[in-house]
Amino acid sequence: MAEPIFPATWEIPTDYTFRKYRVGLKDRDFKVFDAYGNLLHLIQCRSFSTSPRRVVTLLDAADSPLITAVHLDEGWQGFKGYSWEPNDLLFTVQKLAYSTFKTELEVLVSSDNLRDEKQKFILKGSPFQRSCTIYMGDSIVAQANPLYKLKKFIYSRNKFRLTLYPGNDHPLVLAMLVTFFGGN
Repeated sequence: MAEPIFPATWEIPTDYTFRKYRVGLKDRDFKVFDAYGNLLHLIQCRSFSTSPRRVVTLLDAADSPLITAVHLDEGWQGFKGYSWEPNDLLFTVQKLAYSTFKTELEVLVSSDNLRDEKQKFILKGSPFQRSCTIYMGDSIVAQANPLYKLKKFIYSRNKFRLTLYPGNDHPLVLAMLVTFFGGN
C-alpha cells in the first residue's frame, strides 16, 4: 500500500494576525485571527489608576480565560485562567536587555505545571517596531513582524503577524509575545 500524498496532520507553521483596537481612554485590546480571518483569541489589556500593575488576559474566542499575565515590580508572571495564585503560575519573565529599539527577555516556564524540567525561552526584538523572535535553545519557536504591504512606505503598528512553528504551545507563545510588547 502506498504512502498517502497528503498526511492527516501537517507540520507546517501557523500564521496569526494581531489587530489592536481601543476600548477606553487607556485600555487597548487585541484580536487574534487565523490566516482565514477567523477570530481565535482576544487579549484584554488593563491598567489600574490605583496601582502600577498591568494585567493582560488571553481569552479564547468564546471569552474563556486561558492565561493571565500580571506585571509586578519584579517583572511579568503568567497564570492559568484568571488566577493570580502561586500554584497556578505558568511562567515568569526577566529582562536581560532593554532599550527602545532592542529588547531581550528570558521566560522560564514553571516546572510544576509541566512534566519535564524548566523550559527557557529567549525573546529578542523591538517592541516599538512590533518585531520579535522567540527562541528555545537554538530553535526558533515563533516570529512576529509588522504587516507590510507592497507600495506602502508607512505601516501601522496596530497590526502585526505572528508565525508560530509546529510543536509549540500556541496560547503560551501568544501570552509570552504580549508580555514582550509590554501589554501595549
